[in-house]
Amino acid sequence: MERVKILVKGVVQGVGFRPFVYSLAKSLNLKGFVMNSSEGIVIDIEGDNSPTFIERLSKEAPPLSQIMGVDTTPMPFYGYQDFQIIKSRDEGSFTLISSDVSICEDCLKELLNNNDRRYLYPFINCTNCGPRYTITRSIPYDRPNTTMSVFKMCPDCKKEYHNPEDRRFHAQPNACPGCGPNITLVNSQQSIVNCQNPIEKTIELLKEGKIVAIKGIGGFHIACDASNEVAVNRLRLKKRKNNKPFALMAPDVEIIKKFCEVSKEEGDLLISNKRPIVLLKKMQNCLPDAIAPNNPCIGFMLPYTPLHYLLFYYPLNEKFRRLKPAATSSNPPLPPFNKGGMGGFNFDALIMTSGNLSEEPIVIDNEEAVSMLSGIADAFLIHNRDIFMRVDDSVVRLVPSATRSEVFSMSEGQRLNSALRTPHSALFFIRRSRGYVPDPIPLHEDGPEVLGCGADIKNTFTLTKGSFAIPSQHIGDMENYETLSFFEESLKNLKDVYRVKLDALAYDLHPGYLSTQWALKQEGIKKMGIQHHHAHIASVMAENGIKAKVIGVSFDGTGYGTDGNLWGGEFLIADITGFKRAGHFKYIPLPGGETSVKEPWRTAVSYIKGIAGDKAISYLKSIGFIEKYGDDRIKDILMIIDKKQFSPLSSSAGRLFDAVSAILGVCDKNTFEGEAAIALESITRPDIVDDYPVDIKFREIMEIDFSQTILKIVEDLVRGEDKGIISTKFHNTLVNVISRVVQKLSSLHMINDVVLCGGVFQNIYLLERTITRLKSMDMRVNIHKKVPTNDAGISLGQAYIIRESLKTGVEVDYGKHG
Repeated sequence: MERVKILVKGVVQGVGFRPFVYSLAKSLNLKGFVMNSSEGIVIDIEGDNSPTFIERLSKEAPPLSQIMGVDTTPMPFYGYQDFQIIKSRDEGSFTLISSDVSICEDCLKELLNNNDRRYLYPFINCTNCGPRYTITRSIPYDRPNTTMSVFKMCPDCKKEYHNPEDRRFHAQPNACPGCGPNITLVNSQQSIVNCQNPIEKTIELLKEGKIVAIKGIGGFHIACDASNEVAVNRLRLKKRKNNKPFALMAPDVEIIKKFCEVSKEEGDLLISNKRPIVLLKKMQNCLPDAIAPNNPCIGFMLPYTPLHYLLFYYPLNEKFRRLKPAATSSNPPLPPFNKGGMGGFNFDALIMTSGNLSEEPIVIDNEEAVSMLSGIADAFLIHNRDIFMRVDDSVVRLVPSATRSEVFSMSEGQRLNSALRTPHSALFFIRRSRGYVPDPIPLHEDGPEVLGCGADIKNTFTLTKGSFAIPSQHIGDMENYETLSFFEESLKNLKDVYRVKLDALAYDLHPGYLSTQWALKQEGIKKMGIQHHHAHIASVMAENGIKAKVIGVSFDGTGYGTDGNLWGGEFLIADITGFKRAGHFKYIPLPGGETSVKEPWRTAVSYIKGIAGDKAISYLKSIGFIEKYGDDRIKDILMIIDKKQFSPLSSSAGRLFDAVSAILGVCDKNTFEGEAAIALESITRPDIVDDYPVDIKFREIMEIDFSQTILKIVEDLVRGEDKGIISTKFHNTLVNVISRVVQKLSSLHMINDVVLCGGVFQNIYLLERTITRLKSMDMRVNIHKKVPTNDAGISLGQAYIIRESLKTGVEVDYGKHG
């Protein structure tokens, strides 16, 4: 009889793997045991069907698992008498943790079945769903190592937990109303609200137009009825001083279709167990403007916790319900994930925005929530299950299906089999967090343990362990002590969980970044500064396993250059050891520095001054700037443009978009990052193929001068051309620039791999047309698929560069790259 010891590595804990192994072994009459360990799942089996077991192990694994390695070791016969699940052992180096998983259909049916003992219980879960990452304190993933350890299971729950035939067999968060967490409704004075049922009272408050802070899996949401314009405006005034859109939650996909265009692929993504916020094209005049001012998209998500579903489906007294009461028979119709109308809803949509103060981390603690958010929320729906890892909702969009074949372009030898492509493969991250973190990114071979500290805007950090990179959840903008504390808290938690002992860390070159200042203060560890756009490019290389030279097209708002200027419209010949700056947008002064980022009209004035010189006033008058901003203000800006101490030089593509948006009068203020560029993209028209002239100076370091482009834009505007046509021609000009420069660099350097990265490539119009053009030139196009292309992807590139540097012993040297 054959005996073999098996170590299964990957995301295999908290996903029903041990029950699956138990059932498979029993069905094949095998003896031995299975257990969790700190390194993965350890299986010891003996019997004639061992080869069959090993063959079926990967093929039939639970759907939530991600097997990344199966190591087998032949063993001498032992003589096991049966097959058991034995107590976990803290042995080995580390194992991967599952991300949080939305409620499954089985649990949802039980939640709404009034004959079930968990009827309307807001913490129902099983092996196939529920919290994972947010409650895990350490590995192996067992209840004592989670925040559920304080809840002692009742006899009924314990019976389920130990029954191999039960869906809750070894479900670590298993609980019921008799033994698990519970909810409470409190007011802003932390006094319990006198009511028979907190959920029913919360729904009543929301229907009255009140704002309620609601504790979820990874932190608090701030909620109000999205159809109540007074409530929405009140929330905008209290919570957010800018125009950044609010996220919405709806009970099902059909309801979302009342407000947005939803393709089949977008619908599939909405109902996936990741349940991200999906950016969708909104219909006009369907919701209050204050939800997403001047924005073509709305971010919608479906409920992902039992509590969320109860807000929409809780059976209420008739007087509160707009639609018919929810069914409460012994076998109620399941509120479908992708169809509306069954059972009725309490709301068509709720605003579910992050529970935080502006630019601070999401709140996770009950007392902290009441203390910090009492100026915003009228009441607080809290619970007593602690959150260990604070995690925001993920935000994604899909690249249009017309270009999906282009999106899957990978380096040679790594092309995906078309049969394996799914709708989710067209995913494009804006924010990678709940549902996707801490999913690892394979680096294909073992290496040193390092940290990429990230940038300051949309900060994430990345740790490496073994053959994996593990990016953190969204941390936020590193501009205050609270966010830095969240960075340190999350870093400590992930280092402890994955048992990382750092060999080195990497940071951005910008001396003003808080993340950089933190990194430089760390003692007793090797440190390396990585140029911003090099890190952007390396991030895509890490995802695709590329180490050789690529043509990197890195377009964003701001990155500190090796010459001390602000870069952002860059063409680099790059590999993991360094880069050569091969081309960039012509430098322009940013009058007032950071103020120009918030007030794009200033950048527009600088562009026009650079083109028209002494005649700038005439040009500015022709486009209405003198009338709009005042003669004195314009003259002040013109005076400081030539003073570098007040007007740093920038080659930024993001600032170019800002300037064009301001010139057209589409948007002249960025109340949140990228607002002007988003507004400019929103008026593009797919039927326009014309573009504008542009001057590309082909020399050792190419310079792209948009003076002629700006002049023609002004001419078109003055003669009354449609702004949508102008915007489209401008976008087409950028596509033309990229293709011409890449073609030249490809022929000069004999490189066929192109990387497109940086926050500007969140612009789907620009991205899809650039990919199509480059593919037509037989270029291999590589883009982000696993982390955001904005600054949230920086940390992965930093970690990849320093990790490879340590492996090869080749230091990154930027001395000759200015």
